[in-house]
Amino acid sequence: MRTQSSAIAPTGIAVSGRTGHSFGTLQAALGVAAFSLTFPATAWGLEGFGPWSLVAVRSLLAALIAGSCLLALRVPLPARRHWPGLAVVAAGVVIGFPLLTTLALQTSTTAHAAVVVGLLPLTTALFSALRVGTRPSRTFWTAALAGAAAVVAFTVQQSGGALSTADLYLFAALLVCAAGYTEGGRLARVMPGWQVIGWALVLCLPIGVPAAVVALSYEPVQLTWHGVTGLLWVAAGSQFLGMVVWYRGMAAIGIPKASQLQLAQPLLTLVWSVLLLGEHLTVAAPLTAAAVLVCIAVTQRARG
Repeated sequence: MRTQSSAIAPTGIAVSGRTGHSFGTLQAALGVAAFSLTFPATAWGLEGFGPWSLVAVRSLLAALIAGSCLLALRVPLPARRHWPGLAVVAAGVVIGFPLLTTLALQTSTTAHAAVVVGLLPLTTALFSALRVGTRPSRTFWTAALAGAAAVVAFTVQQSGGALSTADLYLFAALLVCAAGYTEGGRLARVMPGWQVIGWALVLCLPIGVPAAVVALSYEPVQLTWHGVTGLLWVAAGSQFLGMVVWYRGMAAIGIPKASQLQLAQPLLTLVWSVLLLGEHLTVAAPLTAAAVLVCIAVTQRARG
């Protein structure tokens, strides 16, 4: 059994104390970096695929990668008591969030979507408090709420105060993703993080295969460089590899603290949206970045 003073590195070597916490933080940060490319990659993917096709094929490819790893390493099936939690991860992270955000990105810019989804850390912390029973300190909640307020202010400033259908999709995506993150972080305490997302992806195969066949038959496909690259990244990078290090990080440093690292995700996505998509970055972005980074520093130092 792992204690609070130790963590397990990918090599299987136990690390303890401050080293283990730092390594967990690094893994969670790598997950955030991978996720920050999801929206730009999705926008690229939509250049060659329809929204339903993109989500279905994304899930299918990620499941094939995960299933191959599970088979190659001869990983035994999870205990029966873990399957309900894996189903929540599958519904929220594998199906719900990708589908809702992809539908939103048909009419929303990646920059706008990124700042709305910037509320995910606070939502995840709330779900964690309800599901796992974590009780972060008052300082933690104050900094988390301040970071969320900065994100909301940026969102309102960008959208002119009006909510669109895309915003409703994005707010729904926040709820299902936070539930999936919380349940995945809880399961990652009793099984390796890569197995959590791996089994969740495999669990979706009975849905993903027919969904991909039907979607591809109804939606036109144009194989462009952007389209294929975007699809491959959201399948391998965002859906599998990013989730592996993210869940490992959550297990090592706790769900609330890991979730606050995601406050940096919308700002990273803004950078990618400019570099990869040529979207316009407003003056408000650097101000929001400074506020959010201060909040991250405070939440990481606050004792839960």
